[in-house]
Amino acid sequence: MERRLRKVKTTMSIHAHRRTLELLEGEYQSIHHGRSHDFDDLREYQPGDDVKDIDWKATARSHVPLIKRYIASRQHNVLLVVDSGRNMAAIAESGESKRELAILVAGLLGYLATRHGDRVALLMGDEERTESMPEGGSEAHLERMLRRIDDAVSIDGPLSRLEGVLEHAVRRMRRRSLIVVIADDLAYTHDLDVHLGRLHTRHEVLWVSIGDADLMARAGDHRELVGVDTGLGLPSFLRRDKGLRRAFDEQSALRRERLEAGLRSLGIASVRIGSSATAIGGLFRLLERHRRARR
Repeated sequence: MERRLRKVKTTMSIHAHRRTLELLEGEYQSIHHGRSHDFDDLREYQPGDDVKDIDWKATARSHVPLIKRYIASRQHNVLLVVDSGRNMAAIAESGESKRELAILVAGLLGYLATRHGDRVALLMGDEERTESMPEGGSEAHLERMLRRIDDAVSIDGPLSRLEGVLEHAVRRMRRRSLIVVIADDLAYTHDLDVHLGRLHTRHEVLWVSIGDADLMARAGDHRELVGVDTGLGLPSFLRRDKGLRRAFDEQSALRRERLEAGLRSLGIASVRIGSSATAIGGLFRLLERHRRARR
């Protein structure tokens, strides 16, 4: 079986050249509070770096803006909260599996964390159960984590219920952590608002939505589709109806706007990712929004 982390690294190398990866790593590092005063080395200034870190003497000598890098004063705790219910076995906006995109996002964020010496834990679940993995800081630990997500998400599994997983996180997480929620393209509910609000008072919270597929056959796909949550079919002639397409688009846009507005009201940065090709750029925007929101 192919290692899940190897696929993550391959995607990273295909869709991000070195400069982009350095920017992504810089954004990840900058979202944490504080740092030590232990100087490490110099590197070239990148957009988004703090101007206060520029070493002006070294810059004058090299004629290239250089910033000081510091050794992290402590490890940070990162918790990946993943919806592992049946909804994540559906097709994403790009035609890829939502499960594959969720694993990719978890792998990218986990890989960034472990590269910076942070420890990553996993909490996932559906309407029937909640599973967890303790913190670890090695690539082997991250590999086991990604495999657990892969094994948990199934078209035959229980339905999604992210509110229950978040409620478990509220009860369990005592130490201040960076919590990244990887979710289906879901509606914003009262329970979701309550649990996220309680988490956000103690932790830093980020949100990633895995975008739904376009069900209305605009790409020329006229196969009959089956909803993973209901098991009911959606005939192709209904998907070609212009009136239904318009209603579908309006309701989809309204649901996304309500989710974004609810997260924004709590001060939680969010992003919607619909394909592996846009995952790197989407995560970069997410980390940048979070960093700017905290200024």
